[in-house]
Amino acid sequence: MSPASGTRAITNATLATCVGGRYGLLERGAVAIAGERIAWVGHSDALPALPRDTERLDVAGALVTPALTDCHTHLVFAGSRAREFERRVEGASYEDIARAGGGILATVRATREAGEEALLALAVARARALLAEGVTTIEVKSGYGLDLENELKLLRVARRVGQSLPVTVHTTLLAAHTVPPEHAGRADDYVDLVVEDILPAAAAEGLVDSVDAFCERIAFSPSQVRRIFERARQLGLPVRLHAEQLSDSRGAALAASFGALSADHLEHLHEDGAVAMARAGTVAVLLPGAFFFLRESRPPPVGLLRRHGVPIAVASDFNPGSSPLLSLRLAMLMGCTLFGLTPAEALAGVTVHACTALGLGAERGTLEPGKLADLVVWDASHPAELVAQFGTDRPRLILRRGQPVG
Repeated sequence: MSPASGTRAITNATLATCVGGRYGLLERGAVAIAGERIAWVGHSDALPALPRDTERLDVAGALVTPALTDCHTHLVFAGSRAREFERRVEGASYEDIARAGGGILATVRATREAGEEALLALAVARARALLAEGVTTIEVKSGYGLDLENELKLLRVARRVGQSLPVTVHTTLLAAHTVPPEHAGRADDYVDLVVEDILPAAAAEGLVDSVDAFCERIAFSPSQVRRIFERARQLGLPVRLHAEQLSDSRGAALAASFGALSADHLEHLHEDGAVAMARAGTVAVLLPGAFFFLRESRPPPVGLLRRHGVPIAVASDFNPGSSPLLSLRLAMLMGCTLFGLTPAEALAGVTVHACTALGLGAERGTLEPGKLADLVVWDASHPAELVAQFGTDRPRLILRRGQPVG
């Protein structure tokens, strides 16, 4: 039950504020919450006078961080691609499977056949698993419909996930995920459909918060992506891009030229792309789950990103084929063990930088006065514990907009 004044105070905490992309550790810290927002952050001994009915929680040194944000997921889909995993273990590549009609197209077939309620039930269960780890903001892409009716269906389901659970959902139109079977050999014609029909319809119905595309030799060329991004800009929608995952298509530089919120994957990123991203403020979203599951050998150039000051986010990339990873905590650990991130970079990557990658940095991602009170109290005493192990250190308390999530 909320206190009548809507005021809460968490005291005697180890705060990881994540301000500036660092731990921002404050021992014996306190956070005062008024309604949906953080009202004050500082040492417990300096906590200002609060209303008499303030709900107070002494956490005895426990760690408090901003709530986590998963800024790249493909949460809404039907069907299974477990057999493809067998093929990959036997030696087939991701591209081999895609060119044989598997991969994304296999999920498209199953998803087109599924009704909205069935898709919602599946997506809510997945989102609930992320929420249990302290994730209160989730980006959800379309991309398994690949026609007007089904892309809108997926975006509607994504919106409903945010209405069904105490999570904030950022919807991304990824109609340019791959060329659908009915447009085989006619990629430009399909881009026409995306630009002229799907994108405007999604915007008109208020279903889309950003626009994404897969810029790769098995998907869409830079010139095709440019057409989609130009239409998105006309509609006032920010863009992001699957870039440089399997080859260097110079997609990151293209994304940066449109002021993209993020460029994601980036295993084959060229220095020109990193420079362009730094100038544009485009966040690099690293996806270690796909790197691990596809048994890739070339990690993204983290040193290059650091050198040019590109903000680094980490996400699960949860999807049925290349990253069936429904744990942002495990993605954090993989970011450290596979890509060489520090624990501080991993935490910033799922808080402040992940929120920036969704255009939500002004509202979420750090423990600062004025921000929404999305935060987690952990059964841990130091933020490195969240990355150094997994399956433990579960949230003791999750607050979203100042209210407990239970």
